[in-house]
Amino acid sequence: MKITHAELTHFRSYEACELAPCEGVNVLLGDNGQGKTNVLEALYLCCTGRSHRTRQDRDLIRWGADFASVRLEAERRDGSHEVEVTLPALGRRRIRIAGQEASRSGELLGHVTGVLFSPEDLRTVKDGPAERRRFVDMALSQLRPAYYYALQRYNRALKQRNETLKVIAAQPAFMATLDAWDEQLAAAGAELMAHRRAYIEKLCAVAAETHQGIADGRERLEIRYLPSVTMGDDVQANLEALFGARETDLKRLTTSVGAHRDDVQILVEGRDVRAFGSQGQQRTAALSMRLSELDVMRGELGEWPMLMLDDVMSELDPGRRRQLVSHLQGIQTFITCTDADDLAGAEVGRAWKVENGELREA
Repeated sequence: MKITHAELTHFRSYEACELAPCEGVNVLLGDNGQGKTNVLEALYLCCTGRSHRTRQDRDLIRWGADFASVRLEAERRDGSHEVEVTLPALGRRRIRIAGQEASRSGELLGHVTGVLFSPEDLRTVKDGPAERRRFVDMALSQLRPAYYYALQRYNRALKQRNETLKVIAAQPAFMATLDAWDEQLAAAGAELMAHRRAYIEKLCAVAAETHQGIADGRERLEIRYLPSVTMGDDVQANLEALFGARETDLKRLTTSVGAHRDDVQILVEGRDVRAFGSQGQQRTAALSMRLSELDVMRGELGEWPMLMLDDVMSELDPGRRRQLVSHLQGIQTFITCTDADDLAGAEVGRAWKVENGELREA
């Protein structure tokens, strides 16, 4: 997949911005705070429907503007794709696919696909389970829109079940209403867990080999899925787990089991890298996971997604930079950096200087 044209309007620091990237390595050079990351954030928004930096659409709108929009044109194996996301200051966002208004947000997924690697990815390794679930959710939502819709159903049912627990605490007569939310939560949760298990098995197989290369064969990486419910891809198992947790849930007024409690364990040489890994091991594990995500997506899509590297070169030592650059062949890549020397000899196709929210050819 290749992006052929990108257009940003009132997005973050940009009043208006257009770029026609090459098929290879595209570089955005500039000091910190000039707007380099904003371009990658706009690209990622069109891949996943989300920013990687904020949950609030309002944050993406240029100060003083009434809306922000991002429009991308891409070439894929099956032809041309055009997507546009418009974020109004008031009201709901609008998504257009090939010029036609989309009725559901999930229709955006799968037209433009990409993997973003940023310094924040260390949180996937170092922080709690929510960050690792987010890593899996974003990848699977791009690959399988059905997963995205199951995730929406699950989150709605979870919210309703938690609200029902609070109602029951005040009015026990409403206990019977919990059954309906348990059924919805169990059905959507089983679907999520089945997808997660299959995806992490693929990711682990690829990541083990990728990590060997990056770590010069010195370390073994393993990624394990830790579902909240044993046999969680079975609806009945989820129902039984929810029923078994009712007494606890009614005391705590929150749902204690289900897909929202899943985790992913990352091991280096059999030890949890979150607890026992050095900073270098954690960085290498995070890089291996992103590159493996790229390979898994290629295997499922039949073509490379684009790769976005947001100010990560300066965070890696020279050896890891070279390993990263060696993976860029044939992949449309967007790199932000402050110093061209950080590119570790990457063959640059196009470069722009970014200053005060404006781009110019470098």
